[in-house]
Amino acid sequence: MNGSLRGAVAAEWTKLSSVRSTWWTVLAGLLLMAASAGQLAIYVANGNTNDDLTDNAGVVTVGSVVIDAVELTQYAVLALGLLAVTAEFTSGTIRTTLQCTPSRGRVLLAKAVVAGAVTFVLGLLLGGVGTVVARPVLGEWGTAPAADTIGDIVAVATYLALVGVLALGLGAALRSAVLTIIVLLATLMIVPLSLQEPDIAVLNRIADVFPGVAGGHFLAGDTDPYPGAVGLLLLAGWAAAALLLGRAALRRRDA
Repeated sequence: MNGSLRGAVAAEWTKLSSVRSTWWTVLAGLLLMAASAGQLAIYVANGNTNDDLTDNAGVVTVGSVVIDAVELTQYAVLALGLLAVTAEFTSGTIRTTLQCTPSRGRVLLAKAVVAGAVTFVLGLLLGGVGTVVARPVLGEWGTAPAADTIGDIVAVATYLALVGVLALGLGAALRSAVLTIIVLLATLMIVPLSLQEPDIAVLNRIADVFPGVAGGHFLAGDTDPYPGAVGLLLLAGWAAAALLLGRAALRRRDA
């Protein structure tokens, strides 16, 4: 990392860590993970002990509960990623940022480095919290092999880092937090679910390339319709494309 990029990264970290919204978002993510993981663990335990055999999940891994809890928790992380750029457009401080670092690409890269690193670390923390909450609730219906649990937590952190960068890139392109959230919701959930609803093969294949679905295949370690590694690459591709879109928007329009 050259000196100018290092300075830009340091500046972005200072900005992100010095605003209260960052820490409120982190707290929201921790609370969402604890609540989601606990509730899902309760569902598993209750399903295995009630008289309805249709919801008997058997013994599950704690990591699978944490992964399922990410479906809701990710939106707090997305907020962290998009606010790293949209808040500057709202306040007008993006002008100062671009005066200090005229290169739009370097500014966005620095933001991506900081957002990716912060959301990765946050993902590790969220995974740890989810594990600590879910394990005792699952009781005999849960297992937590160390290597698999650590692998699941790292996978969660990787997924959240990439969707955080995806949110950042879209935020740079759209400049509005509300509009970015709408687009993210549509891209991650609404459009792929709509495509999957008719259960038509060609529409299912299209849905499988969307970032939320691809990330889900990665987290689950699926082999069908493609290996989990392919899901990771697809998600990374979406994040990279969002950054390129954001860079193009920054270069084309004045702050």
